[in-house]
Amino acid sequence: MKKNLIQIAWVGICLLMNALAYGQSDGLLRRGGEVLFPIGCYELPKNDEALREMTEAGFNLVHCHSRDDLDRAQRAGLLGVVPVPLHHGASDSFKATIDALADHPALAVWEGPDEIVWNFTAASALYKSKQVHSVTGAWWKQTPEAVRYAEEQARTVIPKMREAAAYIRSRSTKAPIWINEALESDLAYVREYLGFVNITGCDIYPVRKENRPLHRMGEAVERWKAVGLGRPVWMVLQAFSWHELGEYYGVREAAYPTFAETRFMAYDVIARGAGGVLYWGSHYLKSEPFRQSIYALIRELSRLQPFLIQPAFPGTRASLVEMPSEGETRGVQVCVKQNGTEWLIILVNEDPRWHMGVEVSGLDALNDRRLERLYAEGGIMVREGRFATRLEPYGVQVFATSRSWETDHLAGRDFQ
Repeated sequence: MKKNLIQIAWVGICLLMNALAYGQSDGLLRRGGEVLFPIGCYELPKNDEALREMTEAGFNLVHCHSRDDLDRAQRAGLLGVVPVPLHHGASDSFKATIDALADHPALAVWEGPDEIVWNFTAASALYKSKQVHSVTGAWWKQTPEAVRYAEEQARTVIPKMREAAAYIRSRSTKAPIWINEALESDLAYVREYLGFVNITGCDIYPVRKENRPLHRMGEAVERWKAVGLGRPVWMVLQAFSWHELGEYYGVREAAYPTFAETRFMAYDVIARGAGGVLYWGSHYLKSEPFRQSIYALIRELSRLQPFLIQPAFPGTRASLVEMPSEGETRGVQVCVKQNGTEWLIILVNEDPRWHMGVEVSGLDALNDRRLERLYAEGGIMVREGRFATRLEPYGVQVFATSRSWETDHLAGRDFQ
């Protein structure tokens, strides 16, 4: 018990030191006096009409690489996330980039090198060139060559990242630093740089032709909440079909997420506590109907902004009141949020089978109030602080105290 208390105290000290040295971040965006849940896209369209369509759909964050990009984002009513090569250190060119952009009003976030730990461990250059990783999966087998290479890289890369982050903080205190990693990036190496970043998270793209393990979404959030030691977790979601990425991945058949799958992935990570969602791969897209299905989901989420920026309401629970399954059951996630007198309840079935007896409890504040099921017929009354429902495989139900939280723009929701 004493040892656990010491560990908890140490984690708290580390978080406090990070907050003092690098500034706190709750993972939310600020635009003027407005607070926003991050809904981002890695694509910055060259065409202003396409950019305007993204803005109207409800995106609020786009990738920018220059002051001109930030100017375009600002004119469109968007904020910018700027990727910077922290792993190269505080070189003259790095300093010039930071100095040129630090005061821009549209700058919201600095993004460190993408999947940096993954790229010098499991997907290292040595693996790709076959110089050392001649055995597939050498990192996972912890061969001496793979371990030695990763240690050499970390000794160079991480001090440079620290140096570059310190320069950013000397010039820009308002914009947090975010690093996106791969789902299974190494814990020990990520923790080495964690002290000088504000937001963490990973990318996960589960939909392929032969396999669609959607349940991995929630598991991914839980892992990165643990990795990040309390930092906000931003999740990067799928906006492409794997066949569009080229021959390197060896995928030839199209397999786009359906609208229902896109909706599940977003709501599952939100229900699990993700502090932001971004979409990668849309710049490869060959399917305009799929793009519109993503925009349909973004419109839905954008309409719920006043709820999404709120913390989860405590004490609520989703229970399965049914006979146990013979197979593995992940169950149902519930997330309840309050915005003044209005309420939102998100239910997500993380199993690929029906759950016929789902009970949500801890809703005493909603006794005798009717909840409308958004984007579906009917509603439900809360009695004795609870209600019951059923959930289809990988299903999502979103309840609110008013249908005013629905968007009227429904195009794209029928994408299969």
